[in-house]
Amino acid sequence: MILQNQTYHILFATIFALIYAATVHAQDPDLNAHQLKALEIYRTIIGMRTAADYNKVPEMAAYLANQLKEVGFTQNDIHILTLDETAALVVRYPGDGSAGKKPILFLAHMDVVDASTDGWEHDPFQLTEDNEFFLGRGSSDNKYGVMNLVQTFIRLKQEGFTPTRDLILAFSGDEETTQGTTSLLVNERLDLIDAEFALNSDSGGGSLAEDGTPLAYTFQSAEKTYATFEITARNPGGHSAAPRKDNAIYELAAALLKIRSHRFPVMSNAILRESLKAKGEQMGGVLGNALVAYSNDPKNEEAIYTILQSEDYDHVISTTCVATMLRGGQVENALPLTATASVNCRIFPGTEVREIEKKLAEIIANDALEIKPLEEYIDSPASEPRMDVTRAISKAVHNRYPGLNIVPSMSSGYTDALYYRRAGIPTYGVSSRFTKSGISNAHGINERIPKATFFEGLNHWMVIIKELTE
Repeated sequence: MILQNQTYHILFATIFALIYAATVHAQDPDLNAHQLKALEIYRTIIGMRTAADYNKVPEMAAYLANQLKEVGFTQNDIHILTLDETAALVVRYPGDGSAGKKPILFLAHMDVVDASTDGWEHDPFQLTEDNEFFLGRGSSDNKYGVMNLVQTFIRLKQEGFTPTRDLILAFSGDEETTQGTTSLLVNERLDLIDAEFALNSDSGGGSLAEDGTPLAYTFQSAEKTYATFEITARNPGGHSAAPRKDNAIYELAAALLKIRSHRFPVMSNAILRESLKAKGEQMGGVLGNALVAYSNDPKNEEAIYTILQSEDYDHVISTTCVATMLRGGQVENALPLTATASVNCRIFPGTEVREIEKKLAEIIANDALEIKPLEEYIDSPASEPRMDVTRAISKAVHNRYPGLNIVPSMSSGYTDALYYRRAGIPTYGVSSRFTKSGISNAHGINERIPKATFFEGLNHWMVIIKELTE
């Protein structure tokens, strides 16, 4: 019955999307068949509430699989791997093997951060538009990437294109939460996704000035390691009418203030230096000059001081740890038995999680407090830029913005890429998005993507794939 209902839902969503596409085409005859198909897929998957606990990711995976089967992908090419209430989708595009190389992997994630209607101008799980934007949860993070890769595979298949090596889509179903499906693929089903390198639609991209002028394109080659630690203070407690000198909440608060005051050492790598140099030269002024000076000499104290005064860049050049959640006590008229804080760290590549755990204990300097990681975290190495990947990215980007500067970058956030890098698969974030700073509002209210970026980016992966596999 569940499968039958799912099939009906997919059929209904597809019919609805086709009607919508026909309506759009009637309103805008300039859209071609590929653009209409991309919009149909985009609308359908944004309409699926693929946030945790809604069990919609398997439905989305089945819908995408059906889209690919319609153009000739076989059952043997497609794998849907379920895990609890979510799923991963893996699709292999067979090549002729003439390159004599391992496959190329293409990454995206199907899940989204949940959204309520509060504050949104429209239903977050229905694609809406105004004169400038498409809006909806996942419109930027990361259903645009999902749609773009799927429509690219569809177009290539329809053209009769045969790559010189296999191409593999690997879409995870819980990147925003546990990353269990990514772990499943890397640790248990490497046979499905083993590749020479991976290209990730969930990071990288171009930046635009306020007037729409392109500034630069960055492709992600490294990201900080994500790790959360719980710090717990315990106490015998007692009656609030007879306060103790020791108190779990006060001890925890003192520890958190020490963490707040601590500055982790400034660090550097070639990827970060090249990225900050490009941004600094573009930016100019005191901060821009400091970024360039740091890139030329990561020990330049004057440059470091200036960077640390900037909320946009102070967190980039070192590990950061910050308190994010707090709980303690049991009732208002009793002394607390326990108090616990969650401290989230973004760890500079090359630094082990265990090393940061030891450092937190040293900062707190209170053996009575317990420090433990919430799970077994994965250290994320950097991926050194590749000439073939850089050349392919350059061709795709320069088709849109000739001569634009293209540089590697290191992200303070994290994506599924960290699992692939850890498994020995170099991974690069090469999204087709070009946006102004702060426009997408991913994870926030009224998440959106510019219409111009939506349509201009549809050829991005076509160019990259042909450059790498023709």
